[in-house]
Amino acid sequence: MQANHDDPRKPGEEGPATAHPAQPAATSATTPETTSLTTPATTSVTASVTASVTASAADAAANAAAQSRVLLLVEDDAAFARTLRRSFERRGYTVIHATSLEGVNELLHEHSPGYAVVDLKLKGEASGLACVQALHAHDDQMLIVVLTGYASIATAVEAIKLGACHYLAKPSTTDDIEAAFDRAAGDVDVEVTGRPTSIKTLEWEHIHETLAATGFNISETARRLGMHRRTLARKLEKQRIK
Repeated sequence: MQANHDDPRKPGEEGPATAHPAQPAATSATTPETTSLTTPATTSVTASVTASVTASAADAAANAAAQSRVLLLVEDDAAFARTLRRSFERRGYTVIHATSLEGVNELLHEHSPGYAVVDLKLKGEASGLACVQALHAHDDQMLIVVLTGYASIATAVEAIKLGACHYLAKPSTTDDIEAAFDRAAGDVDVEVTGRPTSIKTLEWEHIHETLAATGFNISETARRLGMHRRTLARKLEKQRIK
């Protein structure tokens, strides 16, 4: 019989075999269940925050859209301003009105209009060009249309340089002004005319260049041009577009 190497008894010795101690059963590793951090309360809070953020974004978009339809009208002719205001309000604009550069600066503290219509010739020291400059400095994306009864190339160029997107001669309708807003990018296909320039036109352009340089101060313009103030006033009145 083959000896049992694990049996400590001597060969031929009888007796109960020594029992080996039982090996402890391997403890099965149990993985505790992962407790979910998502509770009904957490879900409710998350949904509430998401709804709040969505509502805030919607409100911001609505405010931005409403603000972009705000139009600032800079006009010291009360009757003309009232007519334009009513017409633009019927088209869905919110119209705010100023009659001077000081009034413009005050309104810009509370509003950020997306559009502006500016009369070039205003009462007081500051001209419409100064208003255009202030508006463009406030928001360089604002669409600014300049209206004038004294149309000239010189003032048109200055208005565009200062930030206006278009320049219209009076009388202009609401349709004309809205069309000017839409043509802010310019038109490369506009017709180029070859009309010769007359002496009167050259004189008119020179007067307007000087007017723009003096901020539309008639007395100072007359002094620089070497003519009497009344003479200049008569020339301006004759050339004024009704």
